[in-house]
Amino acid sequence: MSHDLSLAQSHAFQLSRDLMVPVTVFEVDGKYGVLPSDEIDSDDDLEILHEFFPWPAH
Repeated sequence: MSHDLSLAQSHAFQLSRDLMVPVTVFEVDGKYGVLPSDEIDSDDDLEILHEFFPWPAH
C-alpha cells in the first residue's frame, strides 16, 4: 500500500505489462494498492480508481 497515487499507477502499469494481465489500482482508507483484476472481489470494500490492460487499444 502507498500514499502516492502516481507511484501506485506506475507500479500497476508495469505489473500489467510484466504479467500480461489486467491490473486494478484501488484505494482503501486513503492508501492506494494494486492487484491483478481477477483477484478483486465485488464484496471487497475497495474504491476502484483505474484498470490497466497490457494490450494496446485499437
